[in-house]
Amino acid sequence: MDFPSYTEGVFATNSSGNYSLETTKLPPSKILLSLTLSVLAILTTFFNCLVITAIAVTRKLHHPANYLICSLAVTDLLVAVLVMPFSIMYIQKETWHMGQVVCTIWLSVDITCCTCSILHLAAIAIDRYRAITDAVEYSRKRTGARAGAMVAVVWLLSILISLPPLIWRHYSGDAEQEDQCIMMHHHITFTLYSTLGAFYIPLLLILILYYKIYRAAQTLYMRREASRASRHSCMTNGSMIPSSYPAGDGDGDGGPRSPEPISPPEKSFSEPSTEEPPRERVRVSVKAFHCKSRRHESRSESRSDSRSESRRSQFYQGPRISGSRERKAASTLGLIIGAFVICWLPFFVKEVIVNTCSSCSTSMEMADFLTWLGYLNSLINPLIYTIFNEDFKKAFQRLVRCSHYL
Repeated sequence: MDFPSYTEGVFATNSSGNYSLETTKLPPSKILLSLTLSVLAILTTFFNCLVITAIAVTRKLHHPANYLICSLAVTDLLVAVLVMPFSIMYIQKETWHMGQVVCTIWLSVDITCCTCSILHLAAIAIDRYRAITDAVEYSRKRTGARAGAMVAVVWLLSILISLPPLIWRHYSGDAEQEDQCIMMHHHITFTLYSTLGAFYIPLLLILILYYKIYRAAQTLYMRREASRASRHSCMTNGSMIPSSYPAGDGDGDGGPRSPEPISPPEKSFSEPSTEEPPRERVRVSVKAFHCKSRRHESRSESRSDSRSESRRSQFYQGPRISGSRERKAASTLGLIIGAFVICWLPFFVKEVIVNTCSSCSTSMEMADFLTWLGYLNSLINPLIYTIFNEDFKKAFQRLVRCSHYL
């Protein structure tokens, strides 16, 4: 992903432009680097194809939340297929030999797809924020058409962010440099426009939304613990409240349901395909009704001490399980934000520094490393957003085993 730079940028080349037969023999370090980058491109292609195929053929994964993940996988697949191979050849030869038409197309796909991948992460954060903070109302609005509209908006914004620098490069005369494929200009405005729209604004949005998601999840966790305390008060009077939802209690959108209570943080962060809206008020009222009825029943029933002890042990086991799920959700959230920041922040910091400081520059090796560190996010995305979801795990296992019963 090569943003505008008036110094030797991400794929800077030697100024001589000489390409003799002696240079065709690559040193071992270049061969090893090319093989390593090729492996990364192949792995990125494989995992994103696996996610797309799993969502396409597994009926249980046909959920609006997973449509965003599928679109993210498609975008990352485009990065692996259309961007990475040209980058490997460019790094290997250190000059551009495929003409300026191909150069313009490659730069367009590079910037647009990388920007679109980042904006997809922001769209997923928005979707999960609405799913946990306004679950009942959002479950009615969370349709496939709405998910498709979000994907269309993401692609439109990506094109609008990427187009101005490309147009400026075409009319500024930089394309006359036949041995290079970079964008060079002297306008800081384009740098700020590109970096703010492609990274810094989405980063701020992601941080704010996931912080609010975590706080909302903590609030729901406290409410659940309060309902557990109410259940315990019923137990002390000789009754036990069942832990499942009332009959007929399900999602309005017809999504998957779980027969036992789950941790809201876990479902919001790592399992968007099986999110369910919280119904704390309904559950508390139902439990209160059961408490009153069970108290009358317990007066006419004799219960052994062993059964009471076993049920108390079941109750005290619940908070421990919930706490572990909350820690798992928090760790998943940390992985999502941490991977995104580690992969893209160094690149965009470099772009701002190089394009705002006339005396600042970066080496070709460092620029290539930072660029591929950003590309690496396209490999990490399909792993982070699916590996913590049990439905995806089962679908992957069946695909790997070539099972036809999905």
